[in-house]
Amino acid sequence: MPPTQTPETRPRVVPPHYIYPFVLVTTLFALWGFANDVTNPLVRAFREIFLISNAQSSLVQWAFYGGYATMAIPAALVIRKLSYKWGILIGLGLYAAGALLTIPASTAMNFNIFLVGFYVLTFGLAFLETSANPYILSLGPPETATQRLNLAQAFNPIGSLSGMVLASMFILPSLQVGQFRDAEVAAHPEYAEMLPSDVDGLLTQSLETFAAAEPEAHLAMVKHDLGVVMIPYVSIALVVLGVLLLFAFSRMPDTGQEECPIRLGELFRRLANFHYLGGVVAQTFYVGAQIMCWTFIIHYGMTLIGLTAAQAQNYNIIAMVLFLSSRFICTFILKYLRPGLLLGLLSVGGLLLTLGAIFVQGMAGLYCLIGVSGCMSLMFPTIYGIALDGLSPNHAKLGSAGLIFAIVGGAFMPRLQGGLIDGDGLTLFGQALESVRISFFLPAICFVVIAAYGFIAHTKKRA
Repeated sequence: MPPTQTPETRPRVVPPHYIYPFVLVTTLFALWGFANDVTNPLVRAFREIFLISNAQSSLVQWAFYGGYATMAIPAALVIRKLSYKWGILIGLGLYAAGALLTIPASTAMNFNIFLVGFYVLTFGLAFLETSANPYILSLGPPETATQRLNLAQAFNPIGSLSGMVLASMFILPSLQVGQFRDAEVAAHPEYAEMLPSDVDGLLTQSLETFAAAEPEAHLAMVKHDLGVVMIPYVSIALVVLGVLLLFAFSRMPDTGQEECPIRLGELFRRLANFHYLGGVVAQTFYVGAQIMCWTFIIHYGMTLIGLTAAQAQNYNIIAMVLFLSSRFICTFILKYLRPGLLLGLLSVGGLLLTLGAIFVQGMAGLYCLIGVSGCMSLMFPTIYGIALDGLSPNHAKLGSAGLIFAIVGGAFMPRLQGGLIDGDGLTLFGQALESVRISFFLPAICFVVIAAYGFIAHTKKRA
């Protein structure tokens, strides 16, 4: 039997000589978290600013997460040929360029230019995630790789929370379209006796009537609101350029540059197993579930509870605080439970809470939706670690491309959910369900898939 490990002999999560590069790379997790969650509220905001459908406004997520799918494999090939550091530098440059495209988009008041900007921005995020995740795995002993990645990923919600707070305190309250809705509610006291979903439809009709009757005033409103949207993206672009300079002048360890040609046969043999291929599928469904729950929590709060956009975003912030706290707790629990088992248990919890959001009325349903974030906290890095476990750093570079490509789930699943929200409700098990509630069956299905992967990975021996 192998000797029992003591605290003195147990491998360190981050060896001392890797602490500086670990800390520096970990800042990137916060940066892409900020971009993700300052953008989510814009799905609802663009719907009202440009007077488009939920399905059309969800094109924001289509462009944002489609950029990952487009650039994941090219990024992996570039990183393999150059280094993790070069991948990070390229990613930061594209991040800043995409964020700065909000300037012409706002000036021209053009929704499509915003979409192009988000698309380019996530080219950069694809480079960053394809570089940073396997780089973190390589900065220490393999035995602690999953713990190390979970620790680094724990800082991702800090960036996400910053983006959410900025949206809640600066962007959404400053939008004149929101002030228009508040004025309409104040002018119609009868709305207090109506269902929130009916009031939401009447407010949208009032906004459309205003745009047709007073086009110049409406155009001025749109110009103002798009200017508000632009400011945080220009600000984060400047921060990203500063981080780029910091990386450019820092010495980073090279833990796996590859000069030899890619041997596709060997690569496919290493990746053609349940843990990796199942991980790509599970990651696709996880990212889809995460983005759907966080994007449409605002629709849930506004349509079903009667909250304002800023109030609904505050509940998104609560969800992110829970996500952040749960990430640190679950990283500790990983010392005692195998990753696959914990992933499966949390997925079952996410499924039950999502069903609660569908079938439970009032604030209790919203609290169920918030609780889903506590279950999601561990999923992305744990799936990542299980899928890449046992691969060399160079195989992990290419293998990570498939897992970053899986972020495409955040592009097409919110689009499907937006289409369901635009549709009609239905009666199920004797209960009338609004279209917003019906749409959350999509993330419920996602959690079933993730649970299956976690439990099977826990019991199945890796090839």
